[in-house]
Amino acid sequence: MEAMKGRDLLSLADLTPDEVQGLLDLAGQMKAGKVAPHCPKVLGLLFYKASTRTRVSFSVAMYQLGGQVLDLNPNVTQVGRGEPLEDTARVLDRYLDIMAIRTFEQQDLETFAHHAQIPVINALSDLEHPCQILADLLTVQETFGTLAGLTLTYLGDGNNVAHSLLLGCALVGMNVRVATPPEYKPLPAIVEQAKAIAEGRSEVTVTHDPETAVKAAQVLYTDVWASMGQEADAASRIPIFQPYQVNEPLLSLADPKAIVLHCLPAHRGEEITDGVMEGEQSKIWDQAENRLHAQKALLASLLGAGA
Repeated sequence: MEAMKGRDLLSLADLTPDEVQGLLDLAGQMKAGKVAPHCPKVLGLLFYKASTRTRVSFSVAMYQLGGQVLDLNPNVTQVGRGEPLEDTARVLDRYLDIMAIRTFEQQDLETFAHHAQIPVINALSDLEHPCQILADLLTVQETFGTLAGLTLTYLGDGNNVAHSLLLGCALVGMNVRVATPPEYKPLPAIVEQAKAIAEGRSEVTVTHDPETAVKAAQVLYTDVWASMGQEADAASRIPIFQPYQVNEPLLSLADPKAIVLHCLPAHRGEEITDGVMEGEQSKIWDQAENRLHAQKALLASLLGAGA
């Protein structure tokens, strides 16, 4: 993973198939205690949106690598008072070793990365959520022993998670199906990008038919129907998205050994039933744990940490 040292991760498309697989393998080795990189560096967290799993897993990962974490809450730093992001980036670049940013606009990440030399990680934007999908792929690999040739079906809103799943599955040779209401499709540019990556290795499908989408799939995946910043639309979306709920009848159409994933937080009884979430096929809690291991591997690789 030496080739990743010093780079940014703003999109999963920034990685090659070999680099994604390398990160997953390293994460698995670190989780098993087979390797323990030491990295006494400082990670900055600049989060404009609420976070539980991403904030805690990044922090614990950096501490376990032997480093430190600074929480750069916009409410208590000058960036929250209107300091240009370009100026903030230039200054923090001289204090920190690596940054993880959670924001609304993808352009903010690109602006920061352009003005800073340290690695910058997309910890979620409205366009993508690459770190989440690394943990998802790790969970699938742990379950089935492989990724190539499997089929993952995502049901719900064509949001940032759907975008990164399209790209991530294409990179590792998984078939990916995204089922959404017609007016909530993923961005066509992301779909075409995923198809170009997957060409000749796997299939990328966007549909509005949830039952067709889940047939024989090995992984069923869902997310909240209204993402952060869309809370005012949550109630009005429920009847539109109801056919896409991951419930027992829909799960019965998938592969009998299928697993269920959710990036959390979940609205039980909306996008997923309590029975499925707590059922034997749920890998949601393993998936949440794997945020730690995947991000630890990512930090170690971007910082060039040695064992």
